[in-house]
Amino acid sequence: MASSERAVLQFSSSSQSLTARVNPLVIFNICDCYVRRPDQAERVIGTLLGFVLPDGKVDIRNSYAVPHNESLDQVALDIEYHHNMLISHQKVNPKEVIVGWYSTGLGVTGGSALIHEFYSREVSNPIHMTVDTGFVNGEGTIKAYVSKNLSLGDQQIAAQFQEIPLDLRMIEAERIGFDVLKSTNVDKIPTDLEGMEVSMEHLLALIDDAHKYVDDVVEGLIAPDNKIGGFISDALGALPKLSSSAFDKLMNDSLQDHLLLLYLSSITRTQLSLAEKLNTAAQIL
Repeated sequence: MASSERAVLQFSSSSQSLTARVNPLVIFNICDCYVRRPDQAERVIGTLLGFVLPDGKVDIRNSYAVPHNESLDQVALDIEYHHNMLISHQKVNPKEVIVGWYSTGLGVTGGSALIHEFYSREVSNPIHMTVDTGFVNGEGTIKAYVSKNLSLGDQQIAAQFQEIPLDLRMIEAERIGFDVLKSTNVDKIPTDLEGMEVSMEHLLALIDDAHKYVDDVVEGLIAPDNKIGGFISDALGALPKLSSSAFDKLMNDSLQDHLLLLYLSSITRTQLSLAEKLNTAAQIL
């Protein structure tokens, strides 16, 4: 067989000079979606919106998360949700189009090729951006990739992700906000009950401080401060005149109403999630 007729491994040509820049608000939005993710989700996946500049640079201006389920060998995206969000965004910013997709975590994972294949049907040569929301070593690693197909003759057998230059320019105020994100270790937003518990603990600590201050003044350990005394008097005057039993009943009724709202909202979220999964399964079938 002639050498010209042999099947050889080769990479498909891609834009070697392709570069991208991302708006800091996109990074903030991705971090916000990550801490608000469902309990069972390990990472967040979403769509990147923007446009291509005349010099060929991809300008990433916006993003939104897309619900998904993934296992070791498959990934299921909520395609209907993705398309509805795209229509809603383009009603506000009609010039913004899909330029790629993002995922949280370090580097490319096994399921990235499957997701990238879907976005390749949405836009030609999409960008894959990864955001390290764990801020390992205090640094938020942000990288961008494009995919190159590895083929054997006319048959495509694999894909390789190649890193491209990514520009993240920030003004001083945005840089300060990003530094705060790097120094804040918050994996999940607390639930309503957890937030209430923290607030009550903080309130009890403040009451203990005020109680200790009044005792120290009465015992002559510290000099009285008329301004602090006025604040304490105003706080006590604002309290309603209720007996202990009436206050306990009012507090318990309010807590039960709050728990009922949490229960109803949980049922609503569950039904919406089931409806999205059924719609996605109907489209696939």
